[in-house]
Amino acid sequence: MKQLIECVPNFSEGRDEKIVQQIADAIRSVDRVKLLNVDPGKATNRTVMTLVGEPDAVVEAAFKGIEIAAQLIDMSKHKGEHPRMGATDVCPFIPIANISMEETAAWSKKLAERVGKELNIPVYLYEEAQPNKERSNLSIIRAGEYEGFFKKINEPQWKPDFGPAVFSAKTGATVIGAREFLIAYNVNLNTKSVKRANSVAFDIREAGRVKVDEKGKKVLDASGNEMRIPGTLKGVKAIGWYIDEYGIAQVSINITKFRETPLHIVFQECYESAYRRGQRVTGSELVGLVPLSSMLDAGRYFLKKQKLSAGLSDEELIHIAVKSMGLDELGSFDPKQRIIEYQLEAEQKRLIDMDLVAFANETASESPAPGGGSISAYVATLGVSLGTMVANLSASKKGWEDSLEEFSDWAEKGQQFKKQLMHLVDEDTRAFNMILEAFKLPKGTDEEKAIRKEAIQAATKFAIEIPFQVMEVTLQSMQVMKAMVEKGNPNSITDAGVGALCARSAVLGAHMNVRINASGFSDKVYLEKILARAMKIEAEAVQIEKEIIEKVNAAIGE
Repeated sequence: MKQLIECVPNFSEGRDEKIVQQIADAIRSVDRVKLLNVDPGKATNRTVMTLVGEPDAVVEAAFKGIEIAAQLIDMSKHKGEHPRMGATDVCPFIPIANISMEETAAWSKKLAERVGKELNIPVYLYEEAQPNKERSNLSIIRAGEYEGFFKKINEPQWKPDFGPAVFSAKTGATVIGAREFLIAYNVNLNTKSVKRANSVAFDIREAGRVKVDEKGKKVLDASGNEMRIPGTLKGVKAIGWYIDEYGIAQVSINITKFRETPLHIVFQECYESAYRRGQRVTGSELVGLVPLSSMLDAGRYFLKKQKLSAGLSDEELIHIAVKSMGLDELGSFDPKQRIIEYQLEAEQKRLIDMDLVAFANETASESPAPGGGSISAYVATLGVSLGTMVANLSASKKGWEDSLEEFSDWAEKGQQFKKQLMHLVDEDTRAFNMILEAFKLPKGTDEEKAIRKEAIQAATKFAIEIPFQVMEVTLQSMQVMKAMVEKGNPNSITDAGVGALCARSAVLGAHMNVRINASGFSDKVYLEKILARAMKIEAEAVQIEKEIIEKVNAAIGE
């Protein structure tokens, strides 16, 4: 699955629209990156930009933005209310999808090294990218700000991680690193009282509340510091406020560690705190964008609380999450506008977004794509979808309540296989198009011929690996159908059997594509390994399908 990271560079210019536009244009010029938001502030004289994309593309886009900012912004003339130390003040990377924090931090270091080396700008690593935790906090690094850094950079403990230990009056220094995604989230209460909203906020936030005695006086420790009662949730900041527009009080929340403290848990804790205090949570709202995983996890959480199978499609899980947390109470909630991954997909034309008639017509047209590879991936998608259907039917079968969790787990596995295979439907067509584009490259000179040959080989390898992935994922997905034939709802045993037939056909079809594409690849060692593995996968798929069909026939009578 595609890796996605978010980057939120802060540039020290928020008043000159032309400069802001040139930086934004530089970022937009990079393929596979989408600039989601440009937020200039005149008082702070600072612009925050939000871009998302695949890691290597994000590094390139961020570098171009930093490069243009260094050219156009003169820090010796900069004034603004926000703390700052450089033309690009801070540039955090945030993991969004299918990528770890460690990997994200490694990409941020690549950018930092390049900025230091190519742009000659002092760079400091921070948060998860900084191994020295004594200088990982942004506010500590930035202490003294631009004016104080002429002296600070000469101190041994403040030597930059990359770039020269010389502070440029024009560009200043830059902080680059990796941190968790921050979810801005408000929970609505059936009260206008800020005091009561604060009570809920103090219950849940990590900092908690100041400890007081029975007379309401603050309790101090031996050193004279205020003692605190910690809240229930790690990585959560919260405060109560009143929203005149809606006539309600809210708990305003920043979730700084959404993987450790998920969105749905924050909602549930607010709900329980409010209930204990005689209040009621009526809904909630997200401020800005949210990762898809947060919404899917929330949907599964609330389905399991209802003792229902959580093995539903992404669309259904999101609907459950929205309704369970009341995310549409104060206004409509459009997943395509509010979920980061969907924002990136909005401009893409995908085969899997077509209706059945359009997909069939496109396949039957004179265009060579989608071809057998994409169809194999889609047939596999239909196969595991049938197996997943049987798992969901089994989870809801009357009298089988004790097996709900087991069948729900199978349905969730099926949904994951389905998502992977749907992605591969379009990837196979993209692989075919990559080969066509490579063959169109110029070949007039020896250098052009070499570049063209390399591009053809790279595209051919990709065209081998995509149908091979279809084979691998499809074989794994057959375990769902096998389990459903063995212990699923007997009334749907033939559905699981048809799913197995689809899966076997998909494996054989994908194998054909692996073999035909392999004929144009020159690395014989690579081919020997992958073709041997492909043969083994086909044999395993044929055997599993045979076992499944024998059990189906035995159950329904031959």
